[in-house]
Amino acid sequence: MGALGFDSGRVCLDLVATGEGPALGSARGLRGWVYDAGLVPAGIEVGVAADWLGPFLTLRGRLERMVGAELGGLPQAAQDVAGLNEAARPAPPAPAAVLGEAGTLTKGLAGAPGCEQLLAVVARDAVELFTDPVARAQLRRCEGENCPRVYLDTSRGGRRRWCSSEVCGNRERVARHRRRTTLRTTRG
Repeated sequence: MGALGFDSGRVCLDLVATGEGPALGSARGLRGWVYDAGLVPAGIEVGVAADWLGPFLTLRGRLERMVGAELGGLPQAAQDVAGLNEAARPAPPAPAAVLGEAGTLTKGLAGAPGCEQLLAVVARDAVELFTDPVARAQLRRCEGENCPRVYLDTSRGGRRRWCSSEVCGNRERVARHRRRTTLRTTRG
């Protein structure tokens, strides 16, 4: 289960999902998302500043358009592709093995990442998604009523219908039950 209460299957899709909530409404919210999305391991301090919001919002908007084009069977806009490539260009944070207690290794970073480095992680994930025909074919929009979430359907048989079985799936099951109950009541 991802940071947003569902598993999108990609960090770039997790960024797209922030459009439905306050995650990118403040530097504090962005900082929380950076950790929740797994961009930075726990224990690594990241100094997210208010001026990071603009670049993350720009990338999110670009990804929203690109996902929409992909799901709609439309060609990608050249300016979105160029912007994605530009965001992916900087080097992402360098991973490091950190010696923990009892000699075990944990994942860390060679240094505190900056805004461009974290954007590059998300942008590179999007490049991988949009250039992989198998992954693109698994891209789905949630069938839940008024749910804008997008995810990769990696379920057996490709039959996943909702972003979250616990949220949208449960709403659909409750609505179906109410319809059946109402139908029985009106007939009986």
